[in-house]
Amino acid sequence: MDIRGAIPTAGLDDGVLTVEAGVITGVSAVFGPAPPPAGVLLPGLIDIHCHGGGGYSFATFDPDEALAAAAYHASAGSTGVIASLVTAAPADLLRQVRTLAPLVDGGRLLGIHLEGPFLAPARRGAHALGLLRDPDQALVADLLAAAGSAIKIVTLAPERTGATAVAEMLRAAGVVVAFGHTDGDYGCMERALAAAGRAGLVTHLANAMPPLRHRAAGPVAAALVAAAADQASVELIADGVHVDAGFTRLVFAAAAPGRVVLVTDATAAAGMPDGRYVLGSLEVTVSGGVARLAAEPGAIAGGTSSLLEVVATARAAEVPLAAAARAASEAPARVLGLSGWRGALAPGMVADLVVTDENLTVRRVMRAGRWLE
Repeated sequence: MDIRGAIPTAGLDDGVLTVEAGVITGVSAVFGPAPPPAGVLLPGLIDIHCHGGGGYSFATFDPDEALAAAAYHASAGSTGVIASLVTAAPADLLRQVRTLAPLVDGGRLLGIHLEGPFLAPARRGAHALGLLRDPDQALVADLLAAAGSAIKIVTLAPERTGATAVAEMLRAAGVVVAFGHTDGDYGCMERALAAAGRAGLVTHLANAMPPLRHRAAGPVAAALVAAAADQASVELIADGVHVDAGFTRLVFAAAAPGRVVLVTDATAAAGMPDGRYVLGSLEVTVSGGVARLAAEPGAIAGGTSSLLEVVATARAAEVPLAAAARAASEAPARVLGLSGWRGALAPGMVADLVVTDENLTVRRVMRAGRWLE
């Protein structure tokens, strides 16, 4: 099968992508006869921080609800999704993990991300205060046992008691440790990322952490320094709500190539009309497409965009389309250790791709060589 269109990540204004048996076998400029252009061809997007979408949540005991959330994001261009879970009581978290793990094993989800409960109370965001706790090796052991190999990312605040030991335990189990929802300073984040080596990750940079200031640079500056040195990756919710255009440009300008990871932090409200929703145990109100906690109207409560919409917003912030697309495909694949077979339009890669128009509106989505209906 040959698919013709602009392929920004390959530097082609007019190219042909050849797919055979679910794998990309060729990418070339147009020479001679070719099928009509389909549109703009982007790699299938990979969202490593996503709580739900289309009215459905991953924080569920019902596998069909999780599959519906994943299906919504697939239809919007995200051919791979990590299911993120917010802070919950240990028994509920274990049950949610057991619900999602078979979907990971079956290839319906790329993995599970635990965003809590090891977070700083002062930077809790949309997490239930009473359920936060210090990093707990016994609870982590139970979660890992319940998940098999399904847990791929765990977020924790590096300043909390026990964080270092739990981070080492998670890395030994092959889990990516992300640092976020932290009230720590520059040195705290610097030390945490140094201990992670080149596998460090920062959860939604600048959100749920002290702001960047010239006399108190804080964790944002430490994360940017590490990303600039190609020593860590930083998530960025470049949806125009969580960060503005200037900050988006700053992060892309500062970080080494491939070290910005665009994410949605999407909730069940993604793709849905304004109204009332639930994130974990907390009520959320969406107005004008912005989700906020009902009990704390100033607190943003996750995202409402698809990852392709985040890419479009980054492009509107003057980030080149090729760079924004790679930040939503190649970069997250690298974080997950999938860069050898997913996340790019290149020979030998799984044929995951999104066809859009010039405005980045979805036309068609292909996953593993098959068009989604």
